[in-house]
Amino acid sequence: MRVGGLLVRHEVRLLASLALWVARRTHGAGSGVAFGYARGQGAMMFGFAFVCVVETVALSVLLRDWPAVHAAFLFLDVYTIVFVVGLHASSVVRPHVLDAAGGTLRIRRYVHVDLLVPLERIGSVRRELRMTHEPADGELDVEVGSQTSVTLELTEPVTHVGFFGRRREVRVVRFHADDAHGLVRALGRAHC
Repeated sequence: MRVGGLLVRHEVRLLASLALWVARRTHGAGSGVAFGYARGQGAMMFGFAFVCVVETVALSVLLRDWPAVHAAFLFLDVYTIVFVVGLHASSVVRPHVLDAAGGTLRIRRYVHVDLLVPLERIGSVRRELRMTHEPADGELDVEVGSQTSVTLELTEPVTHVGFFGRRREVRVVRFHADDAHGLVRALGRAHC
């Protein structure tokens, strides 16, 4: 898919996430158990949105004598605010999903990451808080607020498809869950 198409698809997913967030619904949870990951970043995202609002007001005052420039910057600033709130909404409405009946764990982050891990490929799972992540072959770090709290070691690799379609095989997956302890326990029960 071309880059323009990817970006349009990304924006549509963000807007759809906003609509789901307003409707208090989730995406793709089905009959599985949802585990959120947005709690730790909510204050930061709303702080960022607040800074964007302040910038919008300041630029409106500074550019009031140039209507065309003012209109262009106003559009960009409002779009940035919608984008930031949409990112947060996507993390709320797209939780990780453990589907024990279907035998899968779905690991997600915003609308960028959606990794399906078959439960039979999980060799070990542990609660492990990490704040630094060095890139390594065969490892995927799905960080939230620069941290991960759950580590999966797989017996066979799974394919992760990146934002621009780059495929890579991963054997270790680290991700964050608000209730990491509960997720590890539930994975242990589902995996037995």
